[in-house]
Amino acid sequence: MNPLFRIASVFAISALWSSPALATSTGITGQSGKDGTTCNTCHRGGAIPTVALEGPATLEPGATGQYTFIIQGGAAKTGGLNIAVDNAEASLQAGATGMKKLGTELTHSAAQPFTAGELRFSFTLVAPAKDVTLKLFAAGNSSNGDLGSDGDRAAATQLSVTVGKGTPVDVPGEEEEEEGEKDNGGGCAAAGSAPAWGLLLAGLALFRRRRS
Repeated sequence: MNPLFRIASVFAISALWSSPALATSTGITGQSGKDGTTCNTCHRGGAIPTVALEGPATLEPGATGQYTFIIQGGAAKTGGLNIAVDNAEASLQAGATGMKKLGTELTHSAAQPFTAGELRFSFTLVAPAKDVTLKLFAAGNSSNGDLGSDGDRAAATQLSVTVGKGTPVDVPGEEEEEEGEKDNGGGCAAAGSAPAWGLLLAGLALFRRRRS
């Protein structure tokens, strides 16, 4: 085999193996856990980090809430994230350096360095203009910073947010029961009045007989 061709083949194979890491180093979507998929599809082998979503669990319709996504532990050299919301009428906005909006989701614009074993990302959620209960999904990857996929690990978390009074809950049979109570009430009133009218008519007939 031609030596130049052999060298080119090695570089091509190396590029193929490294391309997932290079592609996700500037952000990725669809890995928040909302659809059951996280960064662990590609990253593997590292210690599992701890992740958390902090922010208000209740918002008024149309209000904006401030949230923070925190990654702690794991390889803890650099990290990235993906955040999504399960309501199309809600809107996410990147607030921290190193974050960006990609489609309707949030992700990292570049791998961010940990500080004292921790990495924080701030962002905002604009609530829909109606009562609803929605859910935030977030996954964070704690990597060893070598731009490869080995030795890294991600973890995911969720946060439910009640907007206004939340999503209305339908109780099966509740309306039928209320209607039944109304019908029974009317029926009882009508039946209860029948004996009274009967006694009145009987008394009137007796009075007429005595007068005659």
